[in-house]
Amino acid sequence: MNDIGNGVLPFSVQQLIADVQAHLTERPKLARMFNNCISNTLTTTLKPLEDGTVFVITGDIPAMWLRDSAAQVRPYLILANEDGELSDLVANVVRRQIHYIQLDPYANAFNEAENGNGHQDDKTDMSKWIWERKYEIDSLCYPIQLAYLLWRTTGRIDHLDEHFRKACHIIMTLWRTEQKHNEHSPYTFERIDCPVSDTLPYEGKGTPVGFTGMTWSGFRPSDDACEYGYLIPSNMFAVVVLGYMEQIASEVYQDEEWISQASLLKAQIQAGIEEYGIVDHPEFGRIYAYETDGLGNYNLMDDANVPSLLSLPYLGYCTLDDPLYQNTRKFILSQHNPYYYSGTAAQGIGSPHTPPQYIWHISLAMQALTSQHQSEILSLLHTLENTDADTDFLHEGFHMDRPEEYTREWFSWANSLFSELILTYCGYTVPSGKIQSS
Repeated sequence: MNDIGNGVLPFSVQQLIADVQAHLTERPKLARMFNNCISNTLTTTLKPLEDGTVFVITGDIPAMWLRDSAAQVRPYLILANEDGELSDLVANVVRRQIHYIQLDPYANAFNEAENGNGHQDDKTDMSKWIWERKYEIDSLCYPIQLAYLLWRTTGRIDHLDEHFRKACHIIMTLWRTEQKHNEHSPYTFERIDCPVSDTLPYEGKGTPVGFTGMTWSGFRPSDDACEYGYLIPSNMFAVVVLGYMEQIASEVYQDEEWISQASLLKAQIQAGIEEYGIVDHPEFGRIYAYETDGLGNYNLMDDANVPSLLSLPYLGYCTLDDPLYQNTRKFILSQHNPYYYSGTAAQGIGSPHTPPQYIWHISLAMQALTSQHQSEILSLLHTLENTDADTDFLHEGFHMDRPEEYTREWFSWANSLFSELILTYCGYTVPSGKIQSS
């Protein structure tokens, strides 16, 4: 991979930065922030390994999250068709992710080597490869989406090899198992002497759930425990990813059995979403819940971390103008969402993962990426530009009145999503999460 991982920007990225800066001559700070953010992952978080794969740290945590690593390199897909070095980078990140999924599909974050770093004292089936073993549906979705988008963007299929196919079958088997979590799941997780959000109750099994057709998740993409085990946006992401599997199984493998298995599971999860994931709200009408247990309990909220209800069009689950999505969007961007904060510096969605009144840059970028209104997009760009605490980088959460008070100095996922937003704003076609026709 030549200079990638050695702190040197490929020429194609340098040229992209120059082109974006030309688009943003009247917004010099946004241009400067884009330069820093699009460069950040390439120059600070990548480590090519001896086996040819690429290890990606999140920034200030020296571990590779399956979710974050996919999101961190996704902006470079815009150049992957013209720059073989960047195409190889994404392919080799995918290969590393697939390797980890085969090691343990219940883990969310991994070590570079079998070194025993991370949360080795957790009561779960840990190994020295694993940094953390919080099971999150989205950890299995993101690598498959990245692999799919690389294929549809460049036409290459070398990364869709037998290891990839094996990982897809591992994922489908796990999701089928977790459709009946109480009866069939081998997974438990407990952490000692920690906040409630860092562990699962009921001896590590989580709160009871009934059968819905959806697949269970222990934790949210925030790495916080689910209140109720059926996490609706993550199940929606699973539906999208099973559609990717169907297309890969058909066009790359001509594997009818794989197509059938993916199609059936996708239909079951979708039926569960439609029956159990929608509620009637007295003010907003029919909206999606964030979580349910299939036993009559619902959690009406949204979290800043993706997959979120706000991100559904970005994930490829629905269109921007879908009525259910629009109703849900109005709910989650209002004070009815317990994690929507409105202050003197910003208003937007935060997370129980960070202190109250902390808004996340990821949620602001996602709100802009899923907006149909230019005035809203411009307002959000202004907010992003003015809540960086004069660092020219984005962070995790910041106080709604005092953006100089923030969490995570070095958070590559936020920088990458901001980069996608700026590219979209400047008119570039960024690869979409939607199923793409041949």
